[in-house]
Amino acid sequence: MMQAMAMPRVVPLEAGLVRAAAAGDRAAFGELYERYARMVHAILLARVPPGEAEDLVHEVFLSAMGRLRGLRDPEGFPHWLAAIARNKAMDYYRAARLRAEAEREPVTRAAGSQDAFLVLDRIRALPEAYRETLIMRLVEGMTGPEIAERTGLTPESVRVNLCRGMKMLREGLEAK
Repeated sequence: MMQAMAMPRVVPLEAGLVRAAAAGDRAAFGELYERYARMVHAILLARVPPGEAEDLVHEVFLSAMGRLRGLRDPEGFPHWLAAIARNKAMDYYRAARLRAEAEREPVTRAAGSQDAFLVLDRIRALPEAYRETLIMRLVEGMTGPEIAERTGLTPESVRVNLCRGMKMLREGLEAK
């Protein structure tokens, strides 16, 4: 059974960074970017084509910077940022539908990256909790404790999600 994603909470030091960034401290916002960019990238990579994820990471943080003053609870920053990332992915697909009507060119992938794209496609077919956790681990190189800290999941939930997600991924790859 999939583990429920707990509401992420930041440590008091990070809440201070959030408050400082909301007050206009660009260095504090830069530090938040450094701490959370991999999490945002993983969330996006679980939902959009790999070539689009990096640009969308920047869009997420630009959006967050512009809206940070409206964040009522600085301790809820990771959850709020993750929601912005998920919404940005949905916006991408809304815009993609419009672009698809105008452009009808097929997307090509480099020959050497076919296996990576196959694995990424299989990961994207997994339930959300496993999908995001696996991408944070396998693509972003985050450790289990880092994933727990950034997402608000317990270390045990991260371990279970990684274990179950890897099992489902192996089964999906073997079935191909």
